[in-house]
Amino acid sequence: MRAEVNIFGVYMSSVVVTALLAWIATMLLRRVLERLGAYRHIWHPALFDTSLFVLLWAGASALPTVI
Repeated sequence: MRAEVNIFGVYMSSVVVTALLAWIATMLLRRVLERLGAYRHIWHPALFDTSLFVLLWAGASALPTVI
């Protein structure tokens, strides 16, 4: 895995890039789940959102090693 990503001439850590992608995906999934009413069945929404972010971040971090 590359340690740095060049974004328009600015070198960013791959950790920051994958965290940003995971955060965007978390916000999109959260809105979908809110519209579906899934949060009525979730005991602790903040804990669920945090775990969703961690899972998506791990997936985004593992993605470059798969490709």
